[in-house]
Amino acid sequence: MARTLAVIMVGATALALPGPGPELGRAAADMAVTYRVTAPYQQHANGVRAGYRPDQYCVFDRAGGTGALGYPHFNHAHDNSTDPAQPTALFYEDDGKGGKRLVGVEWLVYDRDQNLKTDDDRPSMFGVPFKGPNRGNFPGQPVHYALHLWLWKKNPRGQFTTYNPAVTCLPGTTRPQPRPSP
Repeated sequence: MARTLAVIMVGATALALPGPGPELGRAAADMAVTYRVTAPYQQHANGVRAGYRPDQYCVFDRAGGTGALGYPHFNHAHDNSTDPAQPTALFYEDDGKGGKRLVGVEWLVYDRDQNLKTDDDRPSMFGVPFKGPNRGNFPGQPVHYALHLWLWKKNPRGQFTTYNPAVTCLPGTTRPQPRPSP
């Protein structure tokens, strides 16, 4: 256990965290918590048992960029959490052997006034402000802020960037697009 925690702490402090000072200490400690809490979810079944419900589709950057999120698994009991031990979502990718491999996590916080033009309630974690406010990604999802963390797979664009170009969706695994009306 001590060795595992040491590896987690080394990994956490090696990530891009805020500059020196008390913020760095807090960010590193929070990052270590997230590593420790999500480590069991490396086994996909553990994430599902913990209440993270899988989406059947792999999510990729439809805005023309490259990269993907993978398969999101949401635990909406953790919506509005800024607790490093309670991410709203886990992201998995296909492991090439018929299973899933944990690659990242996300926190999602609803915008207080539901106005895309204001951001006075923007949360932050690890010394990083959440992105947003963003429109809901599906009908009924409120305007929200999101923070992605590529904790278990390096993102060449940065550990807090939304999409990871090192994550891909296999053919036939993405949500079908609605056909345009004639």
